[in-house]
Amino acid sequence: MRKQIIVNSSQNLVRVALLENGVLAELHLERSTDEAVAGNIYKGRVLRVLPGMQAAFVDIGLDKAGFLHASDVLGAPRDDDEDADVAPEDRGPQTDHQPIEKRLRKGDELIVQMAKEPMGSKGARITAYVSLPGKYVVFTPTGRHVGISRRIGD
Repeated sequence: MRKQIIVNSSQNLVRVALLENGVLAELHLERSTDEAVAGNIYKGRVLRVLPGMQAAFVDIGLDKAGFLHASDVLGAPRDDDEDADVAPEDRGPQTDHQPIEKRLRKGDELIVQMAKEPMGSKGARITAYVSLPGKYVVFTPTGRHVGISRRIGD
């Protein structure tokens, strides 16, 4: 199978086409006026941890801080926690239900992905569960499973 990638770029528009055996298989357009940031991955710094809301606000370099709910934070407790000397597999099922203040503190840096774009006065919804979708697989470096497309027959 012969594959070709064709890129056409102007001041306001970038077009990328994937041809398979001379037939258009995929077409991607990006306008400079579009600022779609959902799915982007950022290195952020925790600004505030709110135990009452089980959430944190994370500076990801946008106008508003991102909102990170406890359910979107990786489950391992902090290194300075009393359970830090216990292996993760020996901590039991409560690991994912640790309060957010045991997992994050102000000033912590973490890698996050934008799940929902900012709207109005609210910042973006972010998650620490990063995923990179491809044509046939989804790579989840922080997850415990591999996502495979339904397009694969065998």
